[in-house]
Amino acid sequence: MSAAAPLLEIRALHKRFGGVAATDGVDLAVRAGEIHALIGPNGAGKTTLIAQVAGQLASDSGSVRFAGSDITRLPTHKRARRGLVRSFQITRLFRSLSVLENMAVAVQASQGRTFSAWRALRAETALFDQARALLDRLGLAGKHDWRIEQLSHGEQRALEVGMALAGRPQLVLLDEPLAGMGAQESQAMATLIAGLRQEFTVLLVEHDVDAVFRLADSVSVLVNGRIIASGRPDEVRADPAVEAAYLGSAEGETA
Repeated sequence: MSAAAPLLEIRALHKRFGGVAATDGVDLAVRAGEIHALIGPNGAGKTTLIAQVAGQLASDSGSVRFAGSDITRLPTHKRARRGLVRSFQITRLFRSLSVLENMAVAVQASQGRTFSAWRALRAETALFDQARALLDRLGLAGKHDWRIEQLSHGEQRALEVGMALAGRPQLVLLDEPLAGMGAQESQAMATLIAGLRQEFTVLLVEHDVDAVFRLADSVSVLVNGRIIASGRPDEVRADPAVEAAYLGSAEGETA
C-alpha cells in the first residue's frame, strides 16, 4: 500500500432489505491516523454500513479494501486479525467478571487464545499487567476489582472501547460511543477518543454533531444510504446540501 493510499477504502457498497436500500453505492475513504466521523439522520444507513465494514453483514455488491487488501468476503474474525475491530453501540461486557478480568479476557483474545484457559490465565502476570495499564489509561485506575454494575454508564462505555483496543488494531469502528451520556461523561469519552489518534485510526459513528466537529479530522455525511458530502469538518459544515439534509435539524443534538 502506498503512503497516500487510504487505510480503508469502500467502493460502490450496496445493501438492500426488501425494497429499501440501506446503503446505496457508498464510496468512503479513511486515511491512516485520522478520526473520520460518519454522521447522518436516523435511518440513514450508518449502522448498516459499519456492520458491512466489520463483516457482520454481507454486502450485496461493492468492495471493502483494508490496508491494501480486498476484505469484502472475509468474516469478522479474520478482519479483526488483520487489525479492524468494532466497538458496539450497546455495551457488551462480561458481567460475571471484574473490570480487570474483562480487560484481561480482551487481551487474551487479541493473542488468539480462548476464554477456556481462564485458570491458567489468572497466573499470567504479564497479561494482567497489560490489562491494568489499559485500564489506567481509560481512567479506571482504582476500579480494577469492581463489578461491572458498579461502573457508571460512561465508565462501562470506556471499558468497552478499551477492550476493542486491547489487540492494538489499525482501525477501530466506534458506534455511537457517547450515546446516553450526560455532559461530564460525554466530555470524558471525547477526551479518550481524541487521544486515540496518536496510535489508532478511528471511524466514528456519532449523533452528537457538536462533538463530531470538535473531534474529527474528516467528516462524511450519509443520507438515505448515500454519502452526500465528505471532507474537512469546516467544509462539510458549510456545505448547503448537508445543511438542508441534516445539520439544519441536528445542530446541538446529542445522542
